[in-house]
Amino acid sequence: MFEKARKEEVFHISFVLVPSYSMISFTSAVEPFRLANRTSGEELYSWSLHCENGVPVKASNGLSLQETLRLDEVNPKSLVLLVGGLDIHRNVSSGVLNWLRKIDRMGANLGALCTGSFALAKAGLLDGHSATIHWENIAALSEEFPEVEITSDIYEIDGKRVTCAGGTAPLDLALHVISQQHGSELAASVADQFMIERIRDEFDNQKVSLPARLGVKHPKLLQVIQRMEANLEEPLSRSDLAEEANLSTRQLERLFRKYLNRSPARYYLELRLKRARLLLLQTNMSVIDVALACGFVSASHFSKCYRDCYHKTPRKERGLLS
Repeated sequence: MFEKARKEEVFHISFVLVPSYSMISFTSAVEPFRLANRTSGEELYSWSLHCENGVPVKASNGLSLQETLRLDEVNPKSLVLLVGGLDIHRNVSSGVLNWLRKIDRMGANLGALCTGSFALAKAGLLDGHSATIHWENIAALSEEFPEVEITSDIYEIDGKRVTCAGGTAPLDLALHVISQQHGSELAASVADQFMIERIRDEFDNQKVSLPARLGVKHPKLLQVIQRMEANLEEPLSRSDLAEEANLSTRQLERLFRKYLNRSPARYYLELRLKRARLLLLQTNMSVIDVALACGFVSASHFSKCYRDCYHKTPRKERGLLS
């Protein structure tokens, strides 16, 4: 998609903003292209902002950008990037979805930043493709669109589709584009302007490593937690977890108490409930389907555990959003 640029060719990016879009995702994407122009002394890149009906929408931080154009003013030969953010399943309209399908039929290269991947998937434009999305939404996207191959990489480029996890990851995506089109030296010069020590590639993981996140370096404990995180729908027993790590169940209990101040069972339950909460907030899955997806055998047991943890029932969690 991002071949070496021809001389005097200006590459255009059309940003499509939906309500509550992520401002940091947008600015992380556009600023490297601005600096590429400034550093090179040439207009290598141009961009435009588009909203449904051309009316500016507010970002999740409450700010809005002016000079927005209508969707029908998007150049289908540009790279079209839909910028998502909070509550994307509520904030992307049927009109935007229909427009995405239309511009895809016109041959556009389509992409998404942050939760914008949900919109592409909802429009049926990620079927059979590898794609990524912000880590908070990976479980929800995987449950709702099983035909899409979801990864936890910071960005994915697959044919005429490019998806990016959001946050500051669009900066790395933009630097990759600059490197491919105008060389690694220019990309490095732009990176220096941002004062970042390295340019991440697409295979970098979104989240901070498990040892850094937990402040724990014990290898056997980390091994057990990784197994827990990989088996939320069908939880492993305490004895199975201990045996895989070559520990006794008593040793396993001691490790969790010493480093995490809770039992293995409690930690595992909290992991499952965190995933359940994301599914409740980000999908239209029924409560029983959420329960089953997170390893609970009944809606009543799930509801009790959820209420004990979050002080509200799953249905009340949904009700607060309506």
